[in-house]
Amino acid sequence: MSVATQMQSVAIAWFIYERTGRPLDLGLVGLAQFLPQFVLSLPAGHMADRFDRRRIMQVCNAASVVCSLLFLAITRSEVRALWPLYAVVMLLSAARAFSGPASQALLPSLVPTLHPQRAVGWNSLGSQAATIAGPALGGVLYSVSGSAVAVFTVGALLGMLSLALLWPIRPTLQVVGGRGAASWTELLAGLRFVWREKRILGCISLDLFAVLLGGAEALLPIFARDILHVGPWGLGLLRSAPAIGASLVGAALVSRPLRRAGGSTLLATVALFGAATLTFGLSRSVLLSLLALLVLGAADMVSMILRGTLLQFSTPAPLRGRVNAVNQLFVGTSNELGAMESGLMAAWLGIVPAVVLGGVGTCAIVLLWAVLFPELRKPRPQAESVTVVPGASWRRPRASAANLRES
Repeated sequence: MSVATQMQSVAIAWFIYERTGRPLDLGLVGLAQFLPQFVLSLPAGHMADRFDRRRIMQVCNAASVVCSLLFLAITRSEVRALWPLYAVVMLLSAARAFSGPASQALLPSLVPTLHPQRAVGWNSLGSQAATIAGPALGGVLYSVSGSAVAVFTVGALLGMLSLALLWPIRPTLQVVGGRGAASWTELLAGLRFVWREKRILGCISLDLFAVLLGGAEALLPIFARDILHVGPWGLGLLRSAPAIGASLVGAALVSRPLRRAGGSTLLATVALFGAATLTFGLSRSVLLSLLALLVLGAADMVSMILRGTLLQFSTPAPLRGRVNAVNQLFVGTSNELGAMESGLMAAWLGIVPAVVLGGVGTCAIVLLWAVLFPELRKPRPQAESVTVVPGASWRRPRASAANLRES
């Protein structure tokens, strides 16, 4: 399903910018994606802890197929207004809000816990492979066919294939909670856990503000058409470049996991992310731009694996859905709201100043977080267990439970 989503993202962005030529309209795509994520993430996490996670993913994938068909209908009808497109983007984002916590919380029950970093690495590597193939395929299909119709048709077919592949999955352990009415205490349990575990809070909030400021993905159609002068195929390459860099690093980390997987490594990789964003904003060369995006993706992959390992294997099983929902809320805010911020800044300051300022801001955030969260700079303490008591509450020993484990 990720390949279809990435294909459609390229088609939607190029379709909108080709029709209006306004950076703000690209930013509104991010806003349409952000609103459902913001409203639904916590209830979605609660559902992931109470219901069959595989079934949730099946329903969400079916909804994604419906969205692909709606995108296809809109583009074939040649409707000039953009609001139907934004409405379907919101519907697709709502489906992703529910599928994200369920799929991430399902991971530890599908794999052994002996090598958590490898498990997260393989999961991230698969996601990045889809992010490579999806934009490239979407850009080529758009260029060859001359419209978004072919992209959405293939996207719907891939969604159906993904739905069929979900049926054989059988987790080794499935914990399903009670199905009574949800209380606010239960809904907010994930937030409370993250707030108390400062290392987790520091990790996911660092990603939030770094990508919120430094993300330039929403502006890639403008760079492709007006600055680097490449067409939809070039946009597909630009969208795929970060995933290529991420996949190369991910493959290396799967075979040779990081030995010093602490917060200082995370801070360094996020700073590199900011520097790569700055380089991309200043570049006028297609080759240099692709190289900067490769480095950006590689740095983001290291950050993602460190954060994912910490999150998935330091969270008690009954809370994983809700804690993953908090993480998705932070990530969704950074990605989708970051796209809105990019569009607004580009409309106000101009394309290049907006990206350059974002790269500088990301580096500044790293310095600030090193001060605000000293836990990220300290040597990693020994891993500990978290004891879960009835009612999805939890207690822990004196040392923090939020530790990366040795691979």
